Amino acid sequence: MSVDVPRRIVLLRHAKADWPDVADHDRPLADRGRKEAPAAGEWLAAHGITPQLTLCSTAVRTRETWKLVVPQLPERPRTVYEDRLYEASTGEIVAVLNEVPNDVTDLLVVAHNPGVQSVANVLAGGGDGDALERLSRGDFPTSALAVVRFTGPWKSVEPGVGSLDAYWAPHD
Repeated sequence: MSVDVPRRIVLLRHAKADWPDVADHDRPLADRGRKEAPAAGEWLAAHGITPQLTLCSTAVRTRETWKLVVPQLPERPRTVYEDRLYEASTGEIVAVLNEVPNDVTDLLVVAHNPGVQSVANVLAGGGDGDALERLSRGDFPTSALAVVRFTGPWKSVEPGVGSLDAYWAPHD
């Protein structure tokens, strides 16, 4: 497959988590999160976005989010649980993106803020004006997602390379 094909990255923040007396990595979803996560999957399916690969943080709340999103999709993508996405900085997430195989054109990343929002902001050099404005305001609640499009190999993912095609949050 040519590396100059259009590619999409969907950056999904995990659903609302609970705060029981457990380590941060082990926090489960709250009731609200269990209700909102499937809506993200419904939005993806309604917009014809079917990832070929999902990279998901190993935290309990991200894994639970993904398990509620995936039944809404027409096909189950290959899923890789990635330790490096837990508490990842912008640079760490971009480094993970740079390793995605070039046969993947549609990728979903399920991770945490502030990393997810920061990566969406950094990668989007242009795109949908309303979505860019909302993203720049810091409006990236739990279960929100951003769709960034770019052309080129995954190794070329860097600041400003993409265009923000869509932004969605459960309260939309």
